[in-house]
Amino acid sequence: MTLLLNGEPREVAATTLEQALAELGYAGKVVATAVNGDFVPARKRETVTLAEGDRIEVVAPMQGG
Repeated sequence: MTLLLNGEPREVAATTLEQALAELGYAGKVVATAVNGDFVPARKRETVTLAEGDRIEVVAPMQGG
């Protein structure tokens, strides 16, 4: 299915947010996620089912000063 990842279309076979993150290379990384504008805590990612056209936002913390 096609999802929008940070505004860019991406093809994935995943059906849950957790699976999609793994497929897109975010497995094991500390990131914040939202689906269609709603924040999804890490502990809930395996329960969020994705659908064609869903908008996923992934934000990673940055170091700096």
